[in-house]
Amino acid sequence: MGSLDFDTATDDHADPRAMSKARRQELATFLKSRRARILPGDVGLPAGTRRRTPGLRREEVAQLAGVGVTWYTWLEQGRDIKVSVQVLNAISRTLALDGVERAHLYRLADVPTIPGLAVEQRVPEELQVILDHLHPLPAALLSAKYDVLAHNEAYAAMCPGFVSGEKNVIRKVFISPECCNPYRSQIEHLARMVGYLRAAYARYLQDPEWTGFIEDLCAESALFAQLWERNDVALPSVRTRCIRHLAVGELEMVMTSMTVPAIAGAWVQIWTPADETGWTRLRALLAMSEDERRRPWLEHFEREHGWVSESVSA
Repeated sequence: MGSLDFDTATDDHADPRAMSKARRQELATFLKSRRARILPGDVGLPAGTRRRTPGLRREEVAQLAGVGVTWYTWLEQGRDIKVSVQVLNAISRTLALDGVERAHLYRLADVPTIPGLAVEQRVPEELQVILDHLHPLPAALLSAKYDVLAHNEAYAAMCPGFVSGEKNVIRKVFISPECCNPYRSQIEHLARMVGYLRAAYARYLQDPEWTGFIEDLCAESALFAQLWERNDVALPSVRTRCIRHLAVGELEMVMTSMTVPAIAGAWVQIWTPADETGWTRLRALLAMSEDERRRPWLEHFEREHGWVSESVSA
C-alpha cells in the first residue's frame, strides 16, 4: 500500500497537461448541456421572443449563481481557471444538478473534495435477486464505509454478527473481542480494510456523517487509529481470508469484490471457499438450522464474557 492499489493503474506516461485540457473541455460541454435544459420560466425569467439559445444564456446562469459573467464564460470555454467549492455549489443549484451530476461537476473541475452522495437505503430488487442466486456462495452489498446494505442467506450464516444490530463490518471487526471476531486479527488484512476506507473517505471530506464515523472509530479502537494515521490507501481486491465460525471451525475463503455503479460507492463481496475443506465446512454450515449456527456463539458470549451478544441474537 502507500499508493492506490489499482490493478489497472493510470498510465505513468500520460501527459498531465493534456489530461487537464481534456477535463476542462469535458467540463465546458457538460455545463452547456445542463444550461440548455433549463427553461427561463423554470427560474422565473421571461422567455422573450429573440432567444436563439435553448435554455438559459450564460449571463443568466452567472446572475442566478452570483458569479461574474466573464468568469463563467471562461469556465464554459474550458479555460484554465481555479474554481472554489462555494462557486460550484452555486452553479449546481442554478442548473438543478442532482447528486450524481454534482459529483461529476466536481471531478471535471478537478476539485479534490467531492460532495458525498447519499447511498440508497432501498436496494434495487434486481441486486437482491443477484445476491440470492449466488447461493451457496456468501455475498453481500456494502457501502463505501462498510455498511451492509444487502446480503444473501449464505453470508448471514457465515457472518451473523455483520447482518444484525449495527450492520457495519469494519466497526465490528475493530471493536469486537479477538476471541469472537469472525475476522482473525491479521494485520495486513486489517490495514487493507482501513486503506480502502481512507481512499473512499477522500470523496466525503466535508460529510459530517463520515467525519463522525472516523472520529468514533479512532476513539474506540487504538489499532484503527494507528492504521488510520498511516495514511495508506488501497482498493478492494481478491484476497484470501480466514473466517472464524464457532459452529464449524475456520473457513479459508477467497473474497472477490465488484463495484456497483447503480449505488454510489457501493460494492459487492463474494466469498468462495479456497479449498475442499472450506467447501465441506461451508456446506455443513448451510445445512444447519439457524439455531444450530447461533448456539455456539451464544454459549461462547455467555461463558467467556457473561453476556449475550445482540449481534447474533437480534
